[in-house]
Amino acid sequence: MTLIILVLILGLLIFVHELGHFIFAKKFGVHVYEFALGMGPKIFSFKRKKETGDPTIYSLRLLPIGGFCAMAGEVGEDDQKIKKSEFMCNKSKLERLLILASGVIFNFLLAIILLFLQSLIWGNPNQESIIGYAPENHPISDAGIEEGDKVIALNGYKVNTWDKLTVVLNLKHKKDSYDFKIKKTDGSVKDYKITPRLDKNEDGDSIKVFGLGAGSEVQTGVINAIKFAFTKFWSIITTMAIIIGSLFTGKLELSSLSGPVGMYAIVGETAKHGIQSLIYLTAYLSINLGFINAIPLPAFDGGRILFIGIEAINKKKVDANIENILHTIGFILLIILMIYITVMDVWKFF
Repeated sequence: MTLIILVLILGLLIFVHELGHFIFAKKFGVHVYEFALGMGPKIFSFKRKKETGDPTIYSLRLLPIGGFCAMAGEVGEDDQKIKKSEFMCNKSKLERLLILASGVIFNFLLAIILLFLQSLIWGNPNQESIIGYAPENHPISDAGIEEGDKVIALNGYKVNTWDKLTVVLNLKHKKDSYDFKIKKTDGSVKDYKITPRLDKNEDGDSIKVFGLGAGSEVQTGVINAIKFAFTKFWSIITTMAIIIGSLFTGKLELSSLSGPVGMYAIVGETAKHGIQSLIYLTAYLSINLGFINAIPLPAFDGGRILFIGIEAINKKKVDANIENILHTIGFILLIILMIYITVMDVWKFF
């Protein structure tokens, strides 16, 4: 059952992403060879009736690990049978930008809709980094921080949501103490140095205990659901930016990331908590997919957009062969990274 849920979630996210590319490619008259869900051998495919004038093959492929919208001339003219006006590379910079960015945009829109529905149906806790739980005899309460106080900065990072606070707390920290900037309930701002207590978890590993938590009050209503959807969306985006930056600075290890195996475990655990948790996970993964694709590195949509930016600055297109080589290298490095993450995911089970 977990595998089925994982396949359905990934299938939805990939379908929405590629649908964005597909809709805008069709809108601007780009020849689309194939719109596929899945990779590998075809299980099923069809073409619309000739009178529609649609040349695209629509297919379902065996391996549920991706999908694609194959367009003519994604980098350079590559098919003598296609009209020059139907090559993507011959479209205006704005049209190419919209085609490439639409996958990311569609993933973000899906996430916002799911977050809105989650809040509308079940409500949601306050997203602000207000301390709603501070038990006695713990580092936070011992320092004088109380329920109702708000964390506004931690170790130099500005903090305004629990998502961001949680991520920063879990980054590598060389010092014993953590620097909290707190806005008190009376409006005053105070600085605290908190040294967490070391405890053992169920696996016998050392964990840092601060003694703080979010409030349990649930907010409801349409207006609140709209506010929650956009606030949560932006909160996840900013925490992902911190995570990516921390990978480069060494504050977060690659082993902290999860691939398909790790996602399987996460989906299995999430499913135990019901449909509400699965909807949130789907929204989170949709933002994740969009965010990663927006990174301006070769092989990602953001990398292709970067070349359009270079073209706009230099007033001429980047050599198609050079761009293809860079995208190929980026794709190979991405595959190597995915293999490494998958191996680490498997290793965690032993």
